[in-house]
Amino acid sequence: MLVEPSMERLMLPNPLHPAVVHFPIVLALLLPIFAIGALWTIRRGARPRRAWGIPLALAGGLLLSTWVAIQTGESQEERVERVVADQPLDTHEEAAEAFIMATSIVFLVMAAGMLNGMAGKTARMLGSIGAVALVVGAARVGHSGGKLVYQHGAASAYTDTPRLTAAGARDGGNDESDR
Repeated sequence: MLVEPSMERLMLPNPLHPAVVHFPIVLALLLPIFAIGALWTIRRGARPRRAWGIPLALAGGLLLSTWVAIQTGESQEERVERVVADQPLDTHEEAAEAFIMATSIVFLVMAAGMLNGMAGKTARMLGSIGAVALVVGAARVGHSGGKLVYQHGAASAYTDTPRLTAAGARDGGNDESDR
């Protein structure tokens, strides 16, 4: 079945980045809850591999959704650069890169939590601690992204309305008041 181009616009938001960034934020908040819950259920007698599978799957989803968020951000970066200074964009990008690196490490540690014995037990504990630390990283990325939108006017890259700078000068636009 062929989809008409107008139907495609209804399926994916434009810009896509603001729509997908909420997945890693939510997963980063849920991951430590499920990791600590898995530790608790293992301590009460649950099979470690079975209980640990849920936080491991969440960590995998977090890694994947973070990668998608970074890819969509990079694809829309050029357009936003027209209305936002380099420094806030660089801050957000660096925070996102640090977050995906930390998420990758936590995922690998959590995967080691599927091992038997002391190695698995240690990895599950370290993975849970790492999951808590990822909340801080997610907050840092989210905060810098929020500043791009609400303080630096990144959303104006997707509107026809010119953005006003802090000094009150008009950025872009071509109306009579600029002349």
